[in-house]
Amino acid sequence: MRKLFFLGIIGLTLFEIANVYFIMPMPGSQKMNSIDLAYFLYRWRWFFRILFTVMIVVGLFRSSWKRKWVPAIVLIPVVAIAYMFNFVMSADHMFYKPSNLLMKNAAENKTDTARVIIGVANNGEAKAYPIQYIGYHHQVIDTVGGRPMIITYCTVCRTGRVFEPVVNGKPENFRLVGMDHFNAMFEDSETGSWWRQVTGEAIAGKLKGTFLPEVLSTQASLKTWLQIYPNSLIMQADPDFTFGYDSTFRYERGKSKSQLTGTDSLSWKDKSWVVGLKNAGKTKAYDWNQLKEKRIIEDKLGADSVILILADDDRSFFAFKKPIQTTVNFINDTLVLNGKSFRLNGTGVDTTVALQPLMASQEFWHSWRTFYPETEKY
Repeated sequence: MRKLFFLGIIGLTLFEIANVYFIMPMPGSQKMNSIDLAYFLYRWRWFFRILFTVMIVVGLFRSSWKRKWVPAIVLIPVVAIAYMFNFVMSADHMFYKPSNLLMKNAAENKTDTARVIIGVANNGEAKAYPIQYIGYHHQVIDTVGGRPMIITYCTVCRTGRVFEPVVNGKPENFRLVGMDHFNAMFEDSETGSWWRQVTGEAIAGKLKGTFLPEVLSTQASLKTWLQIYPNSLIMQADPDFTFGYDSTFRYERGKSKSQLTGTDSLSWKDKSWVVGLKNAGKTKAYDWNQLKEKRIIEDKLGADSVILILADDDRSFFAFKKPIQTTVNFINDTLVLNGKSFRLNGTGVDTTVALQPLMASQEFWHSWRTFYPETEKY
């Protein structure tokens, strides 16, 4: 019976560690293809906890202990480990959704306009979400132009994505559950499936293989965004979470020294910045250093010609399909095609014609190549 007690102790300890190890950034955990095992452990967590607890209780009370303090001493670290891994180190206890989603216009805005934002424009309405805030929260649920949206950001991948949080035709709620291959994962409240932040794909659970509809978004400085959309609303700091927000610009400007979020200033290294483009099922990565040098890149992606531009602020970038037989110039944040001028968002200055935007995102090279393994390199 004592063996049963100690087997229960060892089993419960190893289970609680494994239940968190595979979905949090621990040594080696994010380089494994272990999502199915992690999901199995999580879905059956109460079965394992009850099993090992029963073993502990039976072994404890059916054994004679000469030294009564021995089982107490053994149980204390197990309880501590269970508490730490479930209430301190779990993702949804480290990062929380906003308690108050505060949106202000430019006149009332208190967010530094030098901050980088994820911007969304839909049906005549524009909103900006500073990564200073959504990098902590990981997700913000909102409505833009009457369309429900989940605005997400993963600082470890440097990926900003916006999706429509609708599953099987119904609005869905999500919570942060951990990460896989260094990318944030969310769990839906209806089926308990796990969803990858970078692609919006369910990678485990009942809805595995399903995708959330992605919404076109823009990464830019708030100053540049407001020049394009002066009536935009801007997300403000939630007073309940000011302790969690990055008060510096180190992360946004690639100066972070963190092992997880730091940037490599060289090109095509794991932590180098790239801009990834998606078009008609094709993907391609563009080196950030080269984009800063060129300011404009004309290329071919799939069957289409494309244009990638970097604004004068060195933070805001935009991509479009290039009309055929077009000469291109980019001067003072104005794109000129065959003599016609276009704003940074592709709308015409002296024409009613608009350029067709492409999905473009800045992220770490290790992220883009992992989740888009068929990508080309420019």
